[in-house]
Amino acid sequence: MASDETEGGLYYRHHVFCCINERPEGNPRGCCARKGAMGLRNYMKGQAQKLGLDDVRINTAGCLDRCELGPTMVVYPEGIWYRAESRQDIDEILTSHLREGQPVARLMLGPREE
Repeated sequence: MASDETEGGLYYRHHVFCCINERPEGNPRGCCARKGAMGLRNYMKGQAQKLGLDDVRINTAGCLDRCELGPTMVVYPEGIWYRAESRQDIDEILTSHLREGQPVARLMLGPREE
């Protein structure tokens, strides 16, 4: 175990969980996969590496249960939810939130937003 873990520190400063869940065609809630989530997740992972964000982990997630709002992701430890529909949205989350510590209000989802 690394010393920062034994002293109560975080192994990663941020974890980003990107939903790539796929529902059957025609599901009324839709799904993140059909909205390009896998491509956006892959782009985010590559860009995070290019930016040197070694203390940020980009993870694939199953259903985050906000399918109709997708593609969705959640950033921990803050628990901030985003809807990111484009590479520009991903770039803004990476630079503003994950590098500079400023969440991107225009992309954030509220706790009960529908």
